[in-house]
Amino acid sequence: MSSRRVQILVALVLTALWGAGIYAGHANGHLRFLDRLEATLTDWRTQVRGVQVPPDLVTIVAIDDTVVKRGGSYPLPRADLARVVDTIVQFKPKVVAIDLLLVDRSAAIGDATLANTLATGPMVLAAAAIFPSASETVETSGQGPLAALPQAERFLLPLPAFADHAEVGVVNVATGQSGSPLSVPMLFRTSDKVELSFPLRVAARALDKSLTIAPDHLMLGDRAVPTDTDFALPVTYYGPRRTIRTVSAQSIFDGTLNRAAIENRIVVIGASVAGGGDFYPTPFDSLMPGVEVVSTAITHLVAGDSIVRDRKVHIADALIAILLPMLLVGLLAWRRSALGIVAAAAVMFAWAGFNLFAFTHGVWLNAATTLAAAVPPVAVFAGVQLWAGGRRTQYFAAKSRSLAQFQAPAVQEWLARDPNFLSKPVRQDAAVVFIDLSGFTALSERIDPGELQDILRAFHALIEKTAVDCAGMISGFLGDGAMILFGLPGAMPDDPARALKCAIDLHRGVERWIASLPPAIRDQLGFKIGAHFGPIVASRLGESHQHITATGDTVNVASRLMEVAVQNGAQLALSDTLLDAADFQGAPDGILSGPLLTQVRGRSGVVTVWFWRDQDGPNQATTKAEMVD
Repeated sequence: MSSRRVQILVALVLTALWGAGIYAGHANGHLRFLDRLEATLTDWRTQVRGVQVPPDLVTIVAIDDTVVKRGGSYPLPRADLARVVDTIVQFKPKVVAIDLLLVDRSAAIGDATLANTLATGPMVLAAAAIFPSASETVETSGQGPLAALPQAERFLLPLPAFADHAEVGVVNVATGQSGSPLSVPMLFRTSDKVELSFPLRVAARALDKSLTIAPDHLMLGDRAVPTDTDFALPVTYYGPRRTIRTVSAQSIFDGTLNRAAIENRIVVIGASVAGGGDFYPTPFDSLMPGVEVVSTAITHLVAGDSIVRDRKVHIADALIAILLPMLLVGLLAWRRSALGIVAAAAVMFAWAGFNLFAFTHGVWLNAATTLAAAVPPVAVFAGVQLWAGGRRTQYFAAKSRSLAQFQAPAVQEWLARDPNFLSKPVRQDAAVVFIDLSGFTALSERIDPGELQDILRAFHALIEKTAVDCAGMISGFLGDGAMILFGLPGAMPDDPARALKCAIDLHRGVERWIASLPPAIRDQLGFKIGAHFGPIVASRLGESHQHITATGDTVNVASRLMEVAVQNGAQLALSDTLLDAADFQGAPDGILSGPLLTQVRGRSGVVTVWFWRDQDGPNQATTKAEMVD
């Protein structure tokens, strides 16, 4: 297995372990900051879902500011509360739920009146659970499904005079890190007893169904009520305050209460007095009365429209927390480029859309845990990828710079586009220019090696600049000489003309460079150039270390023309074939002499040769206008 595959496998395993650890840590209550994030994301998802019309099952009779102004005090006197309850009972509701803590004694006649009134109809009274701290804790010391229930120190129950005529339910709600109630516990316990919640008592009485506690859910008759792992009912709000039908208790005192708002309905009596303290922030309101939170839970229970966040959903959360980060890391590893990033981003958008779709259709998948499981490993892996990519870029840039020292820019670009360039030999026409220093071998025996290297470096730099300016390819430096090809990576119509220009520019440039050297060196050096045009065989030679070269008669003739130049007292010898192909018509600043019909070593037949020099150079035998046969 390659090292890259091993690295990817290790990254995927570590990502899976991270996701599992995040989920387990949050499930065990160790990552409380995720609760605040989840509350924020839940508010956002609720707002995206928008206001919904609630099932018309519950009427809230609010003891509001109007009632307090009439009576002059809060809490409402027991006699007035008795009047409210009595009027409601006369309109025959399914059940009357009083979301007020009747735990203190008041005027005897008022308490007696209220107690008698409570006996006239189906009643549920509110109790409160007292916990040892401000936050409800979960003890796991016990065994069985009820071990996960919030354990209270004690229950604050209504006065016996009232409780004897009604059922009692605990009215506490569970607020998240943001202070917004995200769920309502359905069961509470102390060390010796278990109590039902206020909404559950009301729903069971309204439906007239028996309650069964299963290991991971509740049953109201034959209908399952999906709850969270601690038997809490997740709450999603229908809209802002008063979305659930609400009437003021003042309408009872005014005699204007509409019977249709009460008859055969669940009626919840509760306070919405400003400054009363029983208010909570929700996605739609900064302050929603607690009675409306409780009424939302009652509606969920009776209508069966609560959002699902049960054991199956938690299993899905765990799988997503593990698999989604692995998928994202896998995509980034699959394509270490913009394609991988786009694919990972598309998956994240798909997950966000799926999460929102599930929420708006009644399934509450945790978003905060998934983000905590996915973002850090993806960010770390992407960072490592970028770092490694930067290192690879530097490495390949260094290789490219190294290649640039041995290959012409055009060949570099061609090899980048086509790595198989010249993997098979190609026959084509090309122009070949050879240049060589004369007297260099003897000079190298007499001067310092460092000085000799400086001379070679300057000579090679001059050749390279001239060849590049004429778009030629230096196929190789031959110590004190070089071979330049015109026709690679692809043959062009102006190859002969550029080769001719390169040969003339080399003649002038090298002549000036030698003239600039110290006399002791200048007097020992000369140069010779040969140039020819014709068919070559271009190929790549070597196995692990390859180089591009050209072979054939054209290369041999161009090389031998340097000897012909020396034999005829010239420095630049050009074949008649090259001049014709270049369509050379002469130059005002140069003199072309010839032709000379001669033989070259390694070739049968004769070659027509011309010699070129600057106008101010030494005279040569003939000009092109004075051609001899």
